[in-house]
Amino acid sequence: MNSKPVPRVVIIGAGFGGLNAALKLAHFPVHVTLIDRTNHHTFQPLLYQVATAGLSPGEIAAPIRWIVRGLRNIEVLLGEVQGFDLEHRLVKLPDSELPYDYLIVAAGASHAYFGHDEWEPLAPGLKTIEDALEIRRRVLLAFELAERHAASGEGQMPLNFVVVGGGPTGVELAGTLSEIARLALADEFTSIDPKKTRIILLEGGPRILPTYPEDLSRSAEDQLRRLGVEVHTSTMVTGVEPAAVLMGQTRLPAVVTLWAAGVAASPLGKSLGTPTDRAGRVLVNSDLTIPGHPEVFVIGDLAALKDKSGQLVPGVAPAAIQQGKATARNILRDLQGKPKSDFHYVNKGNLATIGRAAAIAQFGKIHISGFVAWLSWLFVHIIFLIGFRNRLIVLIQWAWSYFTYERGARLITGDQTLPSWTELQQEENTSETPVAR
Repeated sequence: MNSKPVPRVVIIGAGFGGLNAALKLAHFPVHVTLIDRTNHHTFQPLLYQVATAGLSPGEIAAPIRWIVRGLRNIEVLLGEVQGFDLEHRLVKLPDSELPYDYLIVAAGASHAYFGHDEWEPLAPGLKTIEDALEIRRRVLLAFELAERHAASGEGQMPLNFVVVGGGPTGVELAGTLSEIARLALADEFTSIDPKKTRIILLEGGPRILPTYPEDLSRSAEDQLRRLGVEVHTSTMVTGVEPAAVLMGQTRLPAVVTLWAAGVAASPLGKSLGTPTDRAGRVLVNSDLTIPGHPEVFVIGDLAALKDKSGQLVPGVAPAAIQQGKATARNILRDLQGKPKSDFHYVNKGNLATIGRAAAIAQFGKIHISGFVAWLSWLFVHIIFLIGFRNRLIVLIQWAWSYFTYERGARLITGDQTLPSWTELQQEENTSETPVAR
């Protein structure tokens, strides 16, 4: 009998990169331990649909154990990694240490508030299911509180929803919020008119969606404006208050502020003790290993690697998926005594949705926008969803929303207070604070 020990691969993070690495390694002669601080894989590109009450959490997430069921060489651990001992090849958990022969760190990223972490409670970002549910709670609660305020004879409170950041997430949130106010909720309140809601998108750069070609960026802005979104470019946010966003000397009242302006890599990257960039991403070698440790791979949003054109590989799902699979293949090559292969990102296209039947898409030199781009975006996201049941439910829900303008998951759960409401009421009563109109 062969008594040679089975190589141990520890993967941290069950996002797109880590999960695809695990699924690929399931067919190799290794033992895989997949660690995540939640028990589910989240399809992050559709988080905004949960945040805007279009889908329920269970429709875009699946239990990790269910995904890897039947794969006998994969074990799943629920836990949060505290650090590493690279010299002794150990992963440090709160109550134990886990040895490894190969380590894959795919811990992802979180929100970046550019040194102003005190803004986070006032302007939540969108990275997790919990974030999406909190945004949904605040958005729906704002309309309910405004209705109650108006029903008491106080008149309609100005409802300004401010989205900070004009990247894909900010554009998705702004466009969908406008649809909610003008279509889904249009006839459901008696004392307020949701159509009077202002959706304001603030972007610090000269144009929204700056990573897309300029013509698609302009098309996206035009589509947003047609949806009723107020787009302000070259507008830097200098402060966030409970009931307002500050832009230099301008103060913009906000019943809900949402943050989509930047991301920061997981702090686990720095704990590896290897060089990182300004966003905390690990500067990896061309084969996705870290300097001095050929057995340690960093992939996904946590990795900083330039492609053949000299541009950083984008922090998007297709890139993470490709990196996860490439890393698994490199581990097999190493076990076979072969040299590792360099990673080369294959960009199959970029898509961004803006709203109902509104999107932009780039497939090489082909640029499309509007309904056809939206259909492309819909098809791609349905295909990438895990599980036939999820795909079917999401497709039915989207079809229903498209023809009826309904939002099927409009539930307010948890706390029924809004950070901005008391301040907004005081300002409305005194009318002494100068506001941006």
